Amino acid sequence: MRVVIDVEAQAEATEAALFYEHCRPGLGHDFTNAVEDGLRQIAQRPLLWRRFKGRFRRYVLRRFPYAIIYAIEADRLYVAAIMHAKRKPDYWLTRVSEL
Repeated sequence: MRVVIDVEAQAEATEAALFYEHCRPGLGHDFTNAVEDGLRQIAQRPLLWRRFKGRFRRYVLRRFPYAIIYAIEADRLYVAAIMHAKRKPDYWLTRVSEL
């Protein structure tokens, strides 16, 4: 299934990777790998993760306090957010027209 990542979600992932890289060289790369691995797993088995809000589901990254918020649509998976799990959990709702 094709994965479409919201522009703001991509920016979140980039910002987090840069933050982790600043904390410790190589850690940003590890974060990016964790996100890519999560996206691969979601694409392979999109129904495996529980509903989070309305039609959206949540995949929690291992090792990092982030989650991938996505929805299954007719011909694609839409990633609405790559959000920090401990900060403002509903901020991404402004990006979607319906739950």
